[in-house]
Amino acid sequence: MWKWLIRIADEARHALRLKRCTRDQALGRRGEDLAHRYLERAGMTVVARNYRTPSGSGEVDLIAWDGETLVMVEVKCRSDESFGAPERNVDREKMLRMARAARDFARRASTPWERVRFDVVSVVLSRPPVIRHWRDAFPVKTL
Repeated sequence: MWKWLIRIADEARHALRLKRCTRDQALGRRGEDLAHRYLERAGMTVVARNYRTPSGSGEVDLIAWDGETLVMVEVKCRSDESFGAPERNVDREKMLRMARAARDFARRASTPWERVRFDVVSVVLSRPPVIRHWRDAFPVKTL
């Protein structure tokens, strides 16, 4: 029953977003919603969404605690995989922008850099949605 109610709420939220923003932005937000719930079901505690540095030089989609580890999560979403898997769009530039925001957030949270991890969550909005999670998607030391 809960899954049914959540699906109806997701559809209504998505319809409202389509009225306020572009289709791609609405799909991205929907993917973030699904990734957020997925991570919480996996035992993580999401503490921030769409975190940006004050200068605007970096951005992280979701930030969560996984035990004592602060996890920076990039969410990639597509309506289908006809143009490839969503996670393939995480390039070096995106990693660097995430690292800037991660350093800022970790400093503000008084978290040592050694306890930071970068994950990627890929969402394909098929019926039902396909969600894949890559833990430690790229090493902290290279950023």
